[in-house]
Amino acid sequence: MVRILFVCTGNTCRSPMAEAILKSMKIPGVEVRSAGVFAIDGSDASINTRKVLEENEISHSHRSSMLTPELVEWATYILTMTSGHKQTVISMYPEAGRKTFTLKEFAGASENLDINDPFGGSIEIYRKAYEEIYENIKKITGKLNKETEQTD
Repeated sequence: MVRILFVCTGNTCRSPMAEAILKSMKIPGVEVRSAGVFAIDGSDASINTRKVLEENEISHSHRSSMLTPELVEWATYILTMTSGHKQTVISMYPEAGRKTFTLKEFAGASENLDINDPFGGSIEIYRKAYEEIYENIKKITGKLNKETEQTD
């Protein structure tokens, strides 16, 4: 089993989008969750996050959650939306350093590793964030498939 934990700031925009996208791909042997480094437990995904997921025919029931030691331990990989999130995760949980990457870094990028926060922006800004997240998740699916085969 490969467990992916997506992390952003408030767990209402980017990380729930990433969670929903990867879950919708239904990769056998992959579990997905999301959290925020400064999240308030129990908030819904933002209205524009829900709209963009709906436009892409992805249903996702979401309640925000704060990053916890239990989630860090649960995760095989912690994939953050920005380098700042990555540094925050590692400073909060130094033992997570070896398994924490930005999503773009995990997808093979070596520069421009941040996915901009659409929070409070127009639906177009959310669509752009969705596309960027989707493209990077597509790039990691082969790696995840390979890893789940090795853990079978």
